[in-house]
Amino acid sequence: MLATVDFHNHSCLSPCGSDELTPALLAVEAMEQGINILALTDHNCGKNLTTFKEACQLCSIMPVFGMEVNTIEDTHILALFGNLKDALAFSCFIEALLPPIDNDPLLFGNQLVVDIEGTIVEQYKKSLLTTCGISIEDLVDEVLSRDGLVIPAHIDKEVNSILANLGFLPSLPFSAIELIKPHQHQEEFSYTMTTGSDAHYLEHVGRRSFQLEVPSLDWEGLKEGLRQGTIYYKGQFKQTENTAQ
Repeated sequence: MLATVDFHNHSCLSPCGSDELTPALLAVEAMEQGINILALTDHNCGKNLTTFKEACQLCSIMPVFGMEVNTIEDTHILALFGNLKDALAFSCFIEALLPPIDNDPLLFGNQLVVDIEGTIVEQYKKSLLTTCGISIEDLVDEVLSRDGLVIPAHIDKEVNSILANLGFLPSLPFSAIELIKPHQHQEEFSYTMTTGSDAHYLEHVGRRSFQLEVPSLDWEGLKEGLRQGTIYYKGQFKQTENTAQ
């Protein structure tokens, strides 16, 4: 079956995200756009994932529980999980690595943990925009050991990407890679190439979703779909093969 997927979205927990982009509104907007598989990937923290699960259930969307981790190399990597318990345990692991620096809401934005109705239940204190002190290689090992997917984010972006900061793509067992413009890199990489909306505002949701051929609409089906790599980018067919696994 062909599923519409978006792996890269923020909520009001990310200081760079809009306070209005609650997990519930994210799920509702994704539902209205026909997205079948949706991830929430706030920076370095998963405290809105429980609400996100509830919202996705109400919207009949398959949730993927994730984070956008800022590694010690100052690159952004998506860590994705099919199970909320695994994602929350990983979130605790990453939060413990964050330096003891408080967020400045006036300078960087709020970090809001909310319930399904959007009511604020916590303002997260530690800054979520800092590096968390884990290397790319160690992060890959950690995520894969927890049955997760690990995808370098927006590698063709000029900031906070592997290519911008390292100058090359390490030969590691990434589950896929994310690009803003995959058509410009068709012959360049052997990994399955995805896109992601990187939504920080409601109007961003779904702007770079993609369609993926999956054998079933569940976690194992999603992983197999990425391994096969049959993807449509906004209506254009592109098939890749993830030879790194």
